[in-house]
Amino acid sequence: MNNIKNTFNIRDLENLTGIKAHTIRIWEKRYKILEPMRTDTNIRFYDVASLQKLLNISTLNSFGYKISALAKMPQEKIPVLVKEVLSNKSLNNHVLNNFKLAMMNFDQSLFLNTYNSLLQEKSFREIFYEFFIPLLDEIGYLWQTNTITPAHEHFISFLIKQKLASNIEKLLLQPSYKNDRIFVLYLPENEIHELGLMFLNYELALNGFRCIYLGESVPIDNLKDVKNYFDDITFITYCTVEPGMEEINDYINTLKNELLDETTNLYIFGHNSQYLNKSIVNNKIRIYSSIKDFTDIF
Repeated sequence: MNNIKNTFNIRDLENLTGIKAHTIRIWEKRYKILEPMRTDTNIRFYDVASLQKLLNISTLNSFGYKISALAKMPQEKIPVLVKEVLSNKSLNNHVLNNFKLAMMNFDQSLFLNTYNSLLQEKSFREIFYEFFIPLLDEIGYLWQTNTITPAHEHFISFLIKQKLASNIEKLLLQPSYKNDRIFVLYLPENEIHELGLMFLNYELALNGFRCIYLGESVPIDNLKDVKNYFDDITFITYCTVEPGMEEINDYINTLKNELLDETTNLYIFGHNSQYLNKSIVNNKIRIYSSIKDFTDIF
């Protein structure tokens, strides 16, 4: 059975394109930009072609093209015009629209073609900061508003994870040259949101640091085992969902008492780090609000 989402309500279009539902209705009524279908109860709904057209119109409108002119344009000319007017400076919105369409249609080819086009002019690091981070931020909002399903999120996250893994592998073929400290990257038990941690691994490897990547859902006892092999360790963890806001202080206290010493540090990232009591933090523990804050010190 094909369960790909191929119809959208007007709120879905608003969330995906950034164009207010009220404006979409006006454009429909005044300029016949879209021709919505109707349910038996007269509620508007739209197909994938309508979503694609609205994303293209949004791009052209941002370049100063008037809706009245676009409405008179032959429909087949609109995507051609989009390609003609796009410049490097304004590439962001178009790329994000392509990635969102790839996600909505589970279209791996569109994702890969868009990504490979970017690689002709940008480094992977630039792509991650300029496109993947904004995309992931927007996905969080789309998921909260029920515009997309968890399946959409998993699909696009896996494709980004593949790109991270391949770029990390290339870096790991080069020997590290900053070996005075070992960075051990892991996620707490039951935490599976791995993309941020993987990108930290990429950044550290890019800058010549030695890393040990343990991945998802790692028990504290496993971290103790690592200490038997290395000195001067900095543990890095991401607390996005787990431990929850009610458990995170106990969790960090346990790490503080059982892991940290004069040669061992802990760096904490993720949404739930905001719930940490300041009294827990000492000179061995640092909290970072973003990856950029951390990488700026390199």
